[in-house]
Amino acid sequence: MTISNNVWNASKSSVQLALTSLWRALSFLRDRVLARVPRPAVFIALGTIAGAGVLFTVSSLVGVAVETWSRGDVQLRARIVLLSAKDQIEELARDPSPEAAAELQALFARLITDERLQAVGICEPDGRMRAPTSTMPSRLLCASIRRGKAETTMPIRLDSQDLLVSAFPLAEGALGHVVIVHDLTYAKARSDKARIYILAATVIAALLVSGAVGLAMLVLVRNWRTALRATLEDLRAGRVDAPHTEAALPAELREALDQYDLVRRTIDGVHIDWTPETLQRALGSELPGAEVLVVSNREPYIHNHIEGGGISVQIPASGLVSAIEPVIRACGGTWIAHGSGSADRDTVDAADRIAVPPDAPSYALRRLWLTEEQQDGYYYGFSNEGMWPLCHIAFVRPTFRESDWRYYREVNEMFAEAVVREAKTPDPIVLVQDYHFALLPRMVRNRLPKATIVTFWHIPWPNAETFGICPWKEEIIDGLLGSSILGFHTDFHCNNFFETVDRFVESRIDRERRSITLGGHETLVRPYPISIEWPPSALAGQKPAAACGVAVRSRFGLGEGVRIGVGIERFDYTKGIVDRLHAVDALLQNHPEWLGRFTFIQAAAPTRSKIASYRALQDEAVALADEINARHGTPDWRPVVLSIRHHQPSEVFELFRAADFCVVSSLHDGMNLVAKEFVAARDDERGVLVLSTFAGASRELVEGLIVNPYYAYDMADAMNRALTMPVAEQEARMRQMRALVRTRNVYRWAGQMLLDAAQLRRREAIETLAAGNIAALPRLLSRRMG
Repeated sequence: MTISNNVWNASKSSVQLALTSLWRALSFLRDRVLARVPRPAVFIALGTIAGAGVLFTVSSLVGVAVETWSRGDVQLRARIVLLSAKDQIEELARDPSPEAAAELQALFARLITDERLQAVGICEPDGRMRAPTSTMPSRLLCASIRRGKAETTMPIRLDSQDLLVSAFPLAEGALGHVVIVHDLTYAKARSDKARIYILAATVIAALLVSGAVGLAMLVLVRNWRTALRATLEDLRAGRVDAPHTEAALPAELREALDQYDLVRRTIDGVHIDWTPETLQRALGSELPGAEVLVVSNREPYIHNHIEGGGISVQIPASGLVSAIEPVIRACGGTWIAHGSGSADRDTVDAADRIAVPPDAPSYALRRLWLTEEQQDGYYYGFSNEGMWPLCHIAFVRPTFRESDWRYYREVNEMFAEAVVREAKTPDPIVLVQDYHFALLPRMVRNRLPKATIVTFWHIPWPNAETFGICPWKEEIIDGLLGSSILGFHTDFHCNNFFETVDRFVESRIDRERRSITLGGHETLVRPYPISIEWPPSALAGQKPAAACGVAVRSRFGLGEGVRIGVGIERFDYTKGIVDRLHAVDALLQNHPEWLGRFTFIQAAAPTRSKIASYRALQDEAVALADEINARHGTPDWRPVVLSIRHHQPSEVFELFRAADFCVVSSLHDGMNLVAKEFVAARDDERGVLVLSTFAGASRELVEGLIVNPYYAYDMADAMNRALTMPVAEQEARMRQMRALVRTRNVYRWAGQMLLDAAQLRRREAIETLAAGNIAALPRLLSRRMG
């Protein structure tokens, strides 16, 4: 039986019992007592009884919901834990050796570090328990556990302890069943606590309004009794058809629900390896049948005309695409983006849609077309000359034009209309990507009020004083607060957003819940540090690191013993390219022993060439490199090599693997995935990362050499330290960073946001139940809980 059926049956039975008892009590009072009591007292008493009945009903329903919901989450925990390790368990289960049993026991011991898991073991086909953890109850025998070809779950009470035992077949039962034991003691305690909160809050409210209740009952008691009789008859007959209403729980109960955040705790567990398959399984369990719509400026597949009349398909090198595509593939939704390819119009159908990926279509790409004026105003103008420098504190003055703002708003409206047209259900999950669509969440919310809107801001959020420069700050904040969940890279950026809202918008900020309520709608504000795929696809086919070093030295004309530093960026003023070149100059001045023995290779791709500040940056970098080469270089050696062109991922990873160190000197950055790509490229566990303290990655990759990019001599000292660092220290640092990037990869980033959205939708179902909206519950749960 599903969770939704359990909750519905228990809730309906409780309502019938409560209403029947209440009706009998009223009848007894009417016939035996009320005739002898003054009428004002009668109505006050009736009001008190009615309040007590409602209080009893609500507390019972909330208790049942919370306890049943807790059990359901425990079942989900068991399922996710098994999915993460099933392949390894089956492989070891096939091996009858004592070594395999010991390895199984060690694996199970790691799994039960989860706070609600008590014990794990395998019930073999012959009924023997194999490799149980030391916490397995001695009285729990395989013979007493219900097992089958599908997952089974059963409650058991042993020695005054409530347990939930889940059995998962291995190879359809041929290898036995993995038995996972959960401690359910906390479920009843949480249910009792929720009842206490409801009782306390309702009693206080009842004391304040008791006088008003008596007066109101003089007018309403007759109609209320009639409605009660009709409701009871409808419930008995199975006729229930109440409208769905959104209602908020008391603050105490919301706090109790927040304590139990299963998915977030589970995905933070070190024993889960997040892969595209893990992500798909988790979403299939958490969001079955949910409609997912992605909105981004960049499209995941670009069609271009090529010479000879053909059409090529380009997959952009984008962290956003790598992060979101596994989600949309798993859910089979729609991706809405700007069609920028020269052949994009020639490949879509009449509705501007195309099925992708080309080799195995699993979702739809809906393209929107922008005029050149819209592109200049919305993208180059407001987004990249206004919002980009405003949010990146790199001391480039933002430019705000009224015409750019009009185009920005117009394009956001176009995308919002596209979301509504593509949505097939009233409550889709809409994933809004980046600063190009700050107004979109509110526009979608106004059109689809039941949608779950998750917005991720891929760049930093500045402090309140800086953001106050924007002439349309209130509109942007209001737009973002149309989201259900608003994500940033770091807690620091979340706190900056709280401060900005507090200064410029009248709203209710709950820092403990990390939420903002505006106009009755609550937005959760969360950090989701973005990452890269693991293992990186660009690493496939790479030569050993030593061979990459030989190839890179040959390509750039470097001597055999020359040490290499690399920087790989777009030509963007936020990346600190000029600053790192000054640091190379300082290194050669302070440590002349590296003259002729060290070269810094800067690979930089031209970008946003329509914007004057970007063109000026490239000119400045070229001039500075020429100056450094003239001051320190020789006819046979250049200290700085600039490679100004677009580099393929395989070329980038070859540079990473050849380098002695990599410099990421962002002046201000949300995350900077170059740092994580360098770490992922070094499977030889060599090389040193020199990382700016102003990049979000510095909050995670603390084993890198953290520097102030504005101080050239600080970076120069770090470069010298990287060139002289012992191999053992390099390996120790790189090993730690690689473990973090592997665990916190891009699939975990996407999974966090989607599973938080699933939990938010589930909480709405509980709140509806607690508000007494029983009739809407089966429909809500079947759609949102699976």
